[in-house]
Amino acid sequence: MSEERDYDAEERDDGDFSDMLSEMRILLPGAQMLSAFLIILPFNAGFAQIVHMEKLLFLATFFLSLTSLVLLSAPAIQHRLMRPLKDRVRFKRVATRQIVAGAFALAIALVLGTNLVISEVFGASVGLIMSAVMALLILCAWWLLPMYLKRRV
Repeated sequence: MSEERDYDAEERDDGDFSDMLSEMRILLPGAQMLSAFLIILPFNAGFAQIVHMEKLLFLATFFLSLTSLVLLSAPAIQHRLMRPLKDRVRFKRVATRQIVAGAFALAIALVLGTNLVISEVFGASVGLIMSAVMALLILCAWWLLPMYLKRRV
């Protein structure tokens, strides 16, 4: 009976690990696409004409986008380098923190990126409003809804 429980716990542990890897596969392309867009932006002809504040906004967006890319990909690279894992529970705990930190950096980069694009097209006021809307959407969908659903169980 004890062996059966250990097997179930190990199977559940592997399922959680697989879920975590799948979640990373969903988040990574968003971070990659945002980073790719931001990498080519300074090489466009009009970029030199943006004001200093917009360049600082670009810098913050770019840095946070790359930060999210590093944090979201770190668990996969670490897993490969640490194989075979000796302490799966600890690894998953650390990897989960990295993924959440990467998602947080990505969320801020998306909000700042929204401001950068919308401000350039429609002006600073509309850019701020749309950034606030994007921040609210991310806050609700990524953070508040999961907390609400977790409590309801």
